[in-house]
Amino acid sequence: MSIASYLFAAVFYAATAVFVAGLGGKIVQYARTSAPLKIPTTPAPTTRAGVGLRMAREVVLFESLFKANLWIWLFGWLFHAALVLVLLRHLRYFLEPVWSWVLWVQPFGILAALAMVAGLAGLWARRFLVERIRYISAPSDHLMLALLLLIAASGLTMKFVVHTDIVAVKTFFLGLLHFELQPLPADPALYVHLGLVCALLFVFPFSKLLHAPGLFFSPTRNQVDNPRQARHLAPWAARLEAER
Repeated sequence: MSIASYLFAAVFYAATAVFVAGLGGKIVQYARTSAPLKIPTTPAPTTRAGVGLRMAREVVLFESLFKANLWIWLFGWLFHAALVLVLLRHLRYFLEPVWSWVLWVQPFGILAALAMVAGLAGLWARRFLVERIRYISAPSDHLMLALLLLIAASGLTMKFVVHTDIVAVKTFFLGLLHFELQPLPADPALYVHLGLVCALLFVFPFSKLLHAPGLFFSPTRNQVDNPRQARHLAPWAARLEAER
C-alpha cells in the first residue's frame, strides 16, 4: 500500500466530515434565521403549492435569472445542468452493482463534462469582460471558478489524454465506504483531480457556493404573498407579543 493511498484516504475522510458538518451547520443556521417581514418578490404565489412550484422553477430552470439576463442564465444553467449529469455519472464509483439508470447516464456525462467547462468559461469571462461585474468580483470568486474549472479539466484529461485504472479507482472508493483501505493507482493526473475535489469539499461550507442550499431559505422566494389574509410574525416577534 502506497503512502499516497493512506494520504488520500485520510484527506477524503476529513474533507467529507468538514463538508457534511459545515453544510449541515449552515442549513440549521438558515432554518433558524427568522424573516421579520413579508418580502416575497412579486408577482408571487398566494398558496403554499404555488410557492413549491415557484421554487421548482427556480431550481430547475433558474427562472428569475432567465428574466434578468439571458447570457448569464445560459452559462449558469449550462454549468449547473452539466454538473448534475457529471455527478450522476460518478455514482458508478460508489455503487456495486451499478444501477441501470446510472449506466444509461454514462455517455451523457462525458458530453456534460465538456458543457461544464464551456459554462464555467463563460461565467469566468463575464467577471473580466463586464465592467460592473468585474468591479464587485472578489479574489474568492475567481478562486472558486478556477477550482471548478480545474476539476473539470483534470477529469477530462484522464478521460482523453492520460488514462487511469478506473477499476482500481472504484475499488479504492468502495473500500472507503466500507472502511477497508484499498490501493489507489499511482497516477499524477488522478492525484491532481482528487486533490482538487478534496479542496472543494473543504471550502464549500465557507464559500459563496452555499447559494445552493441557501436558495431554499430565501424569504423572497419561499414566502406566500398573503399579507392581507394572514399576519406575518417572526417567531421572536410572536414571543414578545405574547409576553405583553
